[in-house]
Amino acid sequence: KKNVINNFCISVQSNWEGCTSCHAGYGWVDASFDFSDVEAVDCLVCHDRSGTYVKGDGGFPEPGVDLALAAGSVGPSTRENCGGCHFRGGGGDAVKHGDLDPSLVNPQPRVDVHMGRHAMVCTDCHGGEHHRILGRSISVSVDKADRISCVDCHAREPHGDARLNAHTDAVACQTCHIPQVALREATKMHWDWSAAGQDLGDDPYTYLKKKGRFVYEKELTPEYAWFDGMADRYIMGDPIDTATATVLNPPRGSIRDPEATIWPFKVHRGKQIYDAVYRYLLVPKTYGEGGYWEEFDWDKAARLGSEATNLAYSGRYAFAATEMYWPLTHMVEPKEKSLRCLDCHSEDGLLDWASLGYPGDPVRWGGREALRVASARGGETR
Repeated sequence: KKNVINNFCISVQSNWEGCTSCHAGYGWVDASFDFSDVEAVDCLVCHDRSGTYVKGDGGFPEPGVDLALAAGSVGPSTRENCGGCHFRGGGGDAVKHGDLDPSLVNPQPRVDVHMGRHAMVCTDCHGGEHHRILGRSISVSVDKADRISCVDCHAREPHGDARLNAHTDAVACQTCHIPQVALREATKMHWDWSAAGQDLGDDPYTYLKKKGRFVYEKELTPEYAWFDGMADRYIMGDPIDTATATVLNPPRGSIRDPEATIWPFKVHRGKQIYDAVYRYLLVPKTYGEGGYWEEFDWDKAARLGSEATNLAYSGRYAFAATEMYWPLTHMVEPKEKSLRCLDCHSEDGLLDWASLGYPGDPVRWGGREALRVASARGGETR
């Protein structure tokens, strides 16, 4: 995580104490943190049942927290425990994940059928053995290790209709069963850092002086792309082309990839600082002494960030467009609310067939197997 950049708060480097307040450990205040030290594991953040435990800078408990009360309340993890960090990633409710927000603490079935109708908790899907929590998100990880899937519980062809089962090789379960996210709380869709530093009046949903301008959206319809469970990743120091948006974590997969299926994504778009000479994204120091949130000086923030990352800074900065993909897997709706045939297979359907690699609607042109056969024969399908 320390080597990657996102288009929310940008990077943990030089901002350790603030970013690691959600880390399930104590004392991650610089690059020397020892992940093998079991004494640094914060058990209470996952197992407190008192509702009073709060973490602060570097992952330490906030001053004034009654640790004896918290320790005396421990029990199996609840949705509140997991959501204390995951519902509020990026600095607020529903900021990062369009499908994770505090409405999942006690959701109605319409918001999430697993949690609302069947009373499931996060660890029913994510609980591994020996505290190795399962799950993978391409916001940080790029591989499939410890990934969980719908078919871990459900049949690969679960429908009573063969026509629906014929979709499962090319369409992820989530695509039909998560038609919208951010059902109760709006999620952040755009963050423009270049607008920060102005005295325009703060509103957490539109503008904050220390962070810039935002766009939020509620009842969000996803964007769709092929996805094989892996992603490429922008790494600190990679060059960028400012003529187009830099995609920080493009999902891997295509119509030609038999392992890929069409997935729903939240795509967060941003505008963030880069070096105008070296033409790579910069890591500014935002948190703490000398940081942008204290002094509103981009040049100083870039210099301090450069010292922490050892990434050269030319002294000239500008702002560039970026995009970041967030796969959607929560907020599965009851089956009565899932997509219907005409939601996709119509003139104004949800799927952009051309961008997915089809010559047109597969109802007319055939699925990707038909396209593969036609391509091998050098012909077209009809």
